[in-house]
Amino acid sequence: MNPRPVAAPRMARTFRYLYRTPWLLAHLLLGLPLVLLAMLPPWRNWQVGSRPLEHQLVRLWSAGLLRVFGLRVRALGSPLPGGVLLVANHVSWMDIQMIHSQHMVGFVAKAEIAGWPLVGWLAARGQTIFHQRGDTQSLGGVMDEMSARLRQQRPVAVFPEGRTRNGHEVGPFHARIFTCAVEAGVPVQPVAIRYGEQGRAQSVVAFGEREGFVPNFLRLLGEPARRAEVHFLEPIAPGQLEGRRQIAELARQRVVQAMAAA
Repeated sequence: MNPRPVAAPRMARTFRYLYRTPWLLAHLLLGLPLVLLAMLPPWRNWQVGSRPLEHQLVRLWSAGLLRVFGLRVRALGSPLPGGVLLVANHVSWMDIQMIHSQHMVGFVAKAEIAGWPLVGWLAARGQTIFHQRGDTQSLGGVMDEMSARLRQQRPVAVFPEGRTRNGHEVGPFHARIFTCAVEAGVPVQPVAIRYGEQGRAQSVVAFGEREGFVPNFLRLLGEPARRAEVHFLEPIAPGQLEGRRQIAELARQRVVQAMAAA
């Protein structure tokens, strides 16, 4: 278990608020309109290289937002193109931005996120599939939508732990969520997300006990600059294993190994 780092000195934190707050506002007021325009015709049909313009701008905007919060993101490995189920450990609301900074993908997220300031609004426009936890009918609809997108060769990302944790561990991966990849015949690619050197800041970035989104957002805005990593790990090919449970266990094992690596 990693000890929680000591809070940054108050004066240094205040200084970071003084320059990051206007930086954040500029990023929102200047950058967001460009992303939104790229999602509208005729710009949504424009290509930049082999990628749609809107995908490129979402990647740049997400990377910029993480930079505002002091995160210097490093990607290791590459996301698979086309239809693939990306499965990642879940630490923070920042996880979505971490993956979006490298690859445009539709996420499966809890329905509550849709009501979060800024993040929920962005998620709704970023191909997110919202799921009402505890609602069997909602889960069925989510699984159908995931399968449809994967068959269309569109990537989908999910956090198979089902919820964020305190940053000290990777929880069990729920096997049912892997059904859509098995039925669609697409690979599963595990993704490990680490904050701080060797993941030492996982518990800092994670939600504290009874800490809501807004308090967490404001706290992280004042945190020191640190490294963050997103590891796109060896994929699990269709038919490589028998059954969704084995796929879930192997995917979690690869994430845990990446989290522990020096």
